Amino acid sequence: MFEKLQRLGKSFMIPIAILPIAGIFLGVGAAFTNPVMVETYNLGAILGPGTILYYILSAMAAIGSAVFGNLALLFAVGIATGLAVQEKGAAGLSAAISFVIFHTSISTILGFLGYNPETTSVDYFLSQGKNAIEAAKLSNVYGYELGIFTVRIGVLGGIIVGLLVAYLTNRYYDKKMPEALSFFAGVRFVPIVSVLIISIVGAIVPFIWPYIHLGISTFSEFFGRTGPVGIFFYGFFMRILNIFGLHHAIYPLFWFTSLGGELEVAGKLIQGGQNIFFAQLADPTVTKFSAEATKYFTGGFLPMMFGLPAAALAMYRAADDKNKKIVGGLLFSAALTSFLTGITEPIEFTFLFVAPLLYGIHAVLEGLSYAVLYALDVSVGVTFSRGIIDFTLFGLLQGNAKTNYIWILILGIPTALIYYFTFKTLITKLNLKTPGRGEDAENKLYTKKDTLLKDVNIEEVIDALGGRDNLVEVDACITRLRITVKDISKVADKELWTSKLKAKGIFKKGSGVQVIYGAMAEVLKNEINKVR
Repeated sequence: MFEKLQRLGKSFMIPIAILPIAGIFLGVGAAFTNPVMVETYNLGAILGPGTILYYILSAMAAIGSAVFGNLALLFAVGIATGLAVQEKGAAGLSAAISFVIFHTSISTILGFLGYNPETTSVDYFLSQGKNAIEAAKLSNVYGYELGIFTVRIGVLGGIIVGLLVAYLTNRYYDKKMPEALSFFAGVRFVPIVSVLIISIVGAIVPFIWPYIHLGISTFSEFFGRTGPVGIFFYGFFMRILNIFGLHHAIYPLFWFTSLGGELEVAGKLIQGGQNIFFAQLADPTVTKFSAEATKYFTGGFLPMMFGLPAAALAMYRAADDKNKKIVGGLLFSAALTSFLTGITEPIEFTFLFVAPLLYGIHAVLEGLSYAVLYALDVSVGVTFSRGIIDFTLFGLLQGNAKTNYIWILILGIPTALIYYFTFKTLITKLNLKTPGRGEDAENKLYTKKDTLLKDVNIEEVIDALGGRDNLVEVDACITRLRITVKDISKVADKELWTSKLKAKGIFKKGSGVQVIYGAMAEVLKNEINKVR
């Protein structure tokens, strides 16, 4: 199971690599084009609609949003290609097609059941006698994916598709068919069987997911109404749901509906935590923002600005010396994204699947942050996340009297120290395979191929496999070259591979050869296929 989790974590690395820059684009663009922020600080002449900066920042926000809005698709393709042992290209294409089919199948069944954008709107449920909270919860079950009306299953849907397609690819990539159907044999059978299976799975989801979604919402509602202890569990629960992107199905209920509280501001009854904060922000008579309204998001400032960057430093310090240069860029960019914008996925996915214990501790510490800041009456607002940008705009510039922001600064260093020493100690004591650790250093980004290949001669590898004419197929999984040869007797023995050719081991069976090369396997495969 541990090895499979490592492979799953590796499969996330390609989509994760784009998340830091996408997070910065989204965070900076969204923060500085937020209408309330522009109006509050009278920046319309510089950042208002029609200005050059507005167009640039809006484009940045749109680009970042496009990436995060399609995480489910990116993970579906990433998991499928990462876990496929053979025919990774076919796996990736099949995953993309299957993801569309998955949600199309869901949408079709929803239509048969009478659910559509009109019959799942808040207004419709209100007309059916539901109260405002019930209507919001029911409407929030449904949404769009790639423009398809479907259920809000988020990244979990992408994970389901990716895992199924990877399994089907590994099982059917060499499928034999009758002569009359030979065109559909082998790799061509993978997208066919994937679409068929995913269609069935998609048809089942509408009968199951709404109940799961509503159950999560009801569970979260209880946490939001039980003081600091409940807020601890709310913060913890939201961080756990973040793994699958399901927090997006919950927090809007607290930010924008009466589930997040009601308060009269400037003579109007405002509902929802974030709505209350921005209404108070626009009211010059307000002398203290409501911590009851901000308790559903203020707690994230400590882990996002201080905790996770410190965790990144711990992972860097715990990496093997030879890999620090490789993982340094990845961890620094992910830490910077978290600090600047409060977007945490880039850094969390670097350790989530290879060291889930660390993620569990992170979730506990985030829950504590929510509880402590709520108990201290801290009320710093947010646009959509909790980085230094929002902290400056809605904490520092508002003054401590209004926000009690000083507690975030006071507790920031202790939070960073707790994260750093907890992560560093557990990584080293338990030998957790975080980025850059271990012989294979599975969860690191690759360096340049010439650096990886400096001790290995491609022509000598080919000769050890019996020469070009002996090669039938050359592929690689995460750590191994996987070669099919014509004559297994022509393949060199273990001694040559482990001494001169720097391999860690070799296995032979039938016409198949597996040579263990760690992270270099994929690069070697590509180089061999270029010259064979």
